[in-house]
Amino acid sequence: MMRFLMFVCADPELTGEGDPTEWLTSTGERRLEGSRLRPVSDATTLWPKEGGTFVSDGPFAETKEYIAGYDLIECADLDEAIDIAAKHPVAKFGAIELRPVWP
Repeated sequence: MMRFLMFVCADPELTGEGDPTEWLTSTGERRLEGSRLRPVSDATTLWPKEGGTFVSDGPFAETKEYIAGYDLIECADLDEAIDIAAKHPVAKFGAIELRPVWP
């Protein structure tokens, strides 16, 4: 089994309709954890700086899309992870980025 982190990305101006209940039910025990994230206005970014760390308010980059949430899933392979991600409600109007988690 492999674990994948799903970054759920969306443009706040292009929110769509979608009830996650069906997706959560169909995913079942393969979804290990997940949650929505607070808005990018609440983000804090840390940068290396000579002699310490630079801390700034806001996200890493100025983009329309932002990470709105995450899900940690456990699947047999990438194909199964893609199948699960494609059924996520946000996949209809946003982007889902899948990243394998180091074993």
